[in-house]
Amino acid sequence: MILRSRRTGRAVAYQVFYRLPLPVRRRLVRLAVPKYIVGAVTLLRDSEADGAGRLLLLRQPPGRGWTLPAGLLQRGENPAVGAARELHEETGVRLSPTRLNPATPNAIVHAKGWVDVVFTAEVPASGTELTVDGAEVFEAAWHPLDDLPKLSWSTARLLAYYDIGPLAGQFPPPLPDTLP
Repeated sequence: MILRSRRTGRAVAYQVFYRLPLPVRRRLVRLAVPKYIVGAVTLLRDSEADGAGRLLLLRQPPGRGWTLPAGLLQRGENPAVGAARELHEETGVRLSPTRLNPATPNAIVHAKGWVDVVFTAEVPASGTELTVDGAEVFEAAWHPLDDLPKLSWSTARLLAYYDIGPLAGQFPPPLPDTLP
């Protein structure tokens, strides 16, 4: 009997909800749904490299490890546009968003409430000038994939999803095999 009254209560709540004006419904959903911070990351490879290849990495404050070109998306910004913008701001490399290919997996959901949308691209390192501002980024350099420098924890974890770096093969963590 209690189960039936719970179902009836849910049905009434949904009927009331869907009669509200759309802007009010959207605001209610935004209040109730978990919030995520969304960032865009670019895995920029050297198209001229031999062997395992080379990857562009950044040394940023506080300088405890190398990172990838990345940053937060602006409200309503297309992820590829944001990735191209951040790549240019941090390294001086200007690429059209159409040259950025969605990585597989394209989105990495982190436990602490943020999501990284990941893209890949290739450029010839010999013809690509790297420019850093010295404040947000101390140094940008190409590193061989089979001999990466010390990475920040978040960078090592993200690269592991693509079988790169010291944590390769340890991510992604297995999903639970249970039904909702």
